[in-house]
Amino acid sequence: MNRTSWLAALAGIVVVAVVAVAGELLAAFTSPAVSPITAVGSATIDLMPQPLKEWAIDTFGTADKAALLVTMVLVIAVLAAIAGIAEYKRRYSGVAIIVLFSLIGLAAVYSRPQAVPSSVIAPIAGAVLGVIILPALINRLRALKAAEDPAESAMARRRFLVATGAGAAVAVIGGYISTTLRSVQVNVAKLRASVTLPAPSSRAQPIPDEASIPLEGMPELVTPTDEFYRIDTAFTVPRVDPETWKLKVTGLVDREVEIDFAELMSKPLIERYVTLACVSNPVGGDLIGNASWLGWPIRELLAEAGPAGDADMVLSTSTDGWTAGTPLEVLTDERDAVLAVGMNGAPLPFEHGFPVRMVVPGLYGYVSATKWVTELKVTRFADEVAYWTTRGWTARGPIKLSSRIDTPRDGANRPPGKLRLGGVAWAQHVGVRAVEVQVDDGPWQPAELAEAISEDTWRQWVADVVLEPGEYKLTVRATDRNGDVQIADFAPPVPSGATGHHSISVSIG
Repeated sequence: MNRTSWLAALAGIVVVAVVAVAGELLAAFTSPAVSPITAVGSATIDLMPQPLKEWAIDTFGTADKAALLVTMVLVIAVLAAIAGIAEYKRRYSGVAIIVLFSLIGLAAVYSRPQAVPSSVIAPIAGAVLGVIILPALINRLRALKAAEDPAESAMARRRFLVATGAGAAVAVIGGYISTTLRSVQVNVAKLRASVTLPAPSSRAQPIPDEASIPLEGMPELVTPTDEFYRIDTAFTVPRVDPETWKLKVTGLVDREVEIDFAELMSKPLIERYVTLACVSNPVGGDLIGNASWLGWPIRELLAEAGPAGDADMVLSTSTDGWTAGTPLEVLTDERDAVLAVGMNGAPLPFEHGFPVRMVVPGLYGYVSATKWVTELKVTRFADEVAYWTTRGWTARGPIKLSSRIDTPRDGANRPPGKLRLGGVAWAQHVGVRAVEVQVDDGPWQPAELAEAISEDTWRQWVADVVLEPGEYKLTVRATDRNGDVQIADFAPPVPSGATGHHSISVSIG
């Protein structure tokens, strides 16, 4: 590209930045819960093909939303540059691209469940602003190109650079103001900090000393909150005000029930350790964690509503519109499925569902662990389809018996002699009975199991093997308390969770 094209591209980027910031700034006043950028990001996640989603999770893990944001910024910058160049070469062609940007933003905003009538103001105003300032800036570039006198050329160059610099400054300052306003208006951090969790009416059983094995490389028995995995579809973490939060029970019930945060906190809450797992977790993966949860049994709330006899599913809905379909019997049996308000002794972090989320032992999160939950609709699997079920995943999602080797790491080099292996195994709401390890294709050898916290949590294990110099494959498998042995055949996470034995390679010598 020549110098003029580069300047036109710069003009387009600055204009689109101003349009985007103006939209975010206006949305802070007219639509705090949804803005054009967050709406486009959320819509992108919803429309993304399933294989691409799986690739993003496998590649970026819990940083998948940040990766999407960076990708969006880069794509928008490239398209903005194209708009600037197009406008310079042909009047109103760049304007047409900006109008298209704005229409996409408008459609995305309109599609969000948090949208209100005033939510459309920001993308429309942004389009108007772009239509005005892009031609004005490009006209200054044309004047610079047309100038023949050196003095006139210098003046035209100065005017263009001043206008471009002013636009960039407006974008930066506007972005800061928008962020500040949004943090003030949607900031519930102080409210979260002011939440005092009540003492549980039923405390979790104390963790036995024998439940934790002191071995380097072993994951902590209770996952620290800041290390707990986060996989969801929220482009930006919802900030829900606990003072306005309400949960409705609707659908096939004798009576609809509504509860607010204060009422929930006044209920007899129970404390339990529960291990949660993501259905996207590959064999040997780390999308799993164990925590202490404080909450009210969901069965108690459903009992107040009185589910109909022919109901078999509860469709839970998040504040951002995400849904999960959970078997009704799982929420009404004896297991400790709760509306959680606390995690590891503190109010839920925003990333994990503050003020209220669901925690259901024995099911993958995509069918049970709804964060920022606002509605429980009692219904039937034949009548309703949840978010991930429409995208190729099975409807019920029981967690599969699994195990992994955490230490040593794959590819490790160790001296000859005794090698101690360690890891975790899980069979939520069933419990792990045994773990075995295998060297190459040799016989399975029993591992030593740590004490169990409960049938709803993972268990640590260790095993000693004696190895001569060489290369070895080490494999682990588990057996649950029903006598079922972990499936050996490999299967990917889609459609119902990964299967297969976790193996690592080590070098001895």
